[in-house]
Amino acid sequence: MATDVDSTQSIDEQVSRARGLIFEAVCFSATSIALLAVGVLLLYVTNDAVRPLSADPGWHLVYLLTLVVPTTGFGLWLSRREGAAGRVAYTSLGVVLVGLFLAGGLFILFVEILPVGEWFALVVGLALTAAAALAHRRYRSPAKGERNAVTLAALLVTTLGVPPGAAVLGLPFKIPSLRGLIASSPVLPLDWIMLVPSLVVPVAAVVGLYVRRRRESDRDGAVAAGAIVAGSLLGIGLGPLVGLGADGWMILFTATAVPVGLYAESVVRRRRGVIGLSFPLVIAVGVVLGAVITQQLGFAGPETWLDWSFLTSATSTRPEQAGIYPAMVGSIMLLIVIIVSTFPVGVGAAIYLEEYAPQSGWLGRLVTLIEINIGNLAGVPSIVYGLLGLALFIRIFQMPTGSVIVGGLAVGLLILPIVIISAQEAIRSVPDSMREASYGMGATRWQTVRNVVLPEALPGILTGTILAFGRAIGETAPLLMIGMAASVRLPPNGFFSKSGAMPRQIFTWSRQFQSEFLNGVLPAGVVVLLVVLLVMNGTAIIIRNRYQRRT
Repeated sequence: MATDVDSTQSIDEQVSRARGLIFEAVCFSATSIALLAVGVLLLYVTNDAVRPLSADPGWHLVYLLTLVVPTTGFGLWLSRREGAAGRVAYTSLGVVLVGLFLAGGLFILFVEILPVGEWFALVVGLALTAAAALAHRRYRSPAKGERNAVTLAALLVTTLGVPPGAAVLGLPFKIPSLRGLIASSPVLPLDWIMLVPSLVVPVAAVVGLYVRRRRESDRDGAVAAGAIVAGSLLGIGLGPLVGLGADGWMILFTATAVPVGLYAESVVRRRRGVIGLSFPLVIAVGVVLGAVITQQLGFAGPETWLDWSFLTSATSTRPEQAGIYPAMVGSIMLLIVIIVSTFPVGVGAAIYLEEYAPQSGWLGRLVTLIEINIGNLAGVPSIVYGLLGLALFIRIFQMPTGSVIVGGLAVGLLILPIVIISAQEAIRSVPDSMREASYGMGATRWQTVRNVVLPEALPGILTGTILAFGRAIGETAPLLMIGMAASVRLPPNGFFSKSGAMPRQIFTWSRQFQSEFLNGVLPAGVVVLLVVLLVMNGTAIIIRNRYQRRT
């Protein structure tokens, strides 16, 4: 009898194991097919955009020997030699790419959106506002309400000014802001001189405080801050030599060299996988060496559609002259509006729902209903949010049709439920024991949220938010509904001006009849958009992995 029972259990275990293996194989096959399909599509689009087969065979051979073989061999050797070295190699390459992407964004910011003079004036105004608040806190610490009034008044005077006919002051004229006076001054210093106090010094101060806190050493923090200032000032002599100018050098140095230096210093200090830091250098040497050899031997490269001219030119009716620069600037400005309007609201809503909202009574049932609706809103089609933006921002609030502000707010509504849900999950993952320990030490609820919950949940919040922003920058339907321009030849000069966007421009190119647009310009635009999305998603992955290892 016992033998029959044992044999029956053995058969059941074999059947369960077989079902598990079949389910695992089905899931693996489905995932592989999906990844293969996406990979084939990306290769097809990239091939049309870059046209590698149009290059001379000698060009391919040179780059195979100088770039592909050394990079592949070195990467495989690092992965087999030490796990940490391979991880450091790919992470350092990602940090370099993200830094270059950030530098490009800063160049666009200072050239098209906020000139260096206006940026300098804005930073000066904000610094004076902060100084007024700190001075009031020092001399009249208990008067918190008075401090808020002083801070608001300082903000108005330094950055916004007082509009004409202000009822509070009874003035029939406008008081210009300090920022406006500085920006409109007929005599301003050189751009690099204004970037030193408005960009270099703040970055150096933040990095110095970060290093001081991590290393618990005032000397290390001061050395890090001084190194950033000294490296930036080298651009006065080196910038013109490399064709960037002193201001271009400072932007590139603070956006790229600073994060790369911080990551390299942390790897060297841990003494694990240090050799992996040479992986980006191997790639850079291979690219430069290949370019020099092909130029000397006269090998022609591919006749690519995706070149520097495409990235810096406006669209045109002639395919060979079409570019994506104005649409790219519009997408960056859209992203700024989305971040400013969505991140604070989404994170604030998540904090309230998880930390402050009642869980019982009729208010608790109302909160549950709100959370259910937020989950449902995350699945609403994007075109519905376009209709909402059309009705709310254009019809009711009379905002300009197709402007950057309307597009950003409409797409921001689209990803707001995603930001709220991801922030809720991150906050919910913080152990209750940490909250109880904070309460046990006498902290208030807000102090617990600010000092315990948010620092622990921040990696998850940032990861989910960046992924949501990656979806936002690729949306097209809401932009069509709010009247975003199909093609623009000039970048937008403000957030209320009419603009284009990369998805909208790509959609316009897809409706052209010329084969050069469909098989050349369109794939090049898709590759640019995909690179932006991959960089944003890669940044989210780096942030998540970094904080997961720390915890």
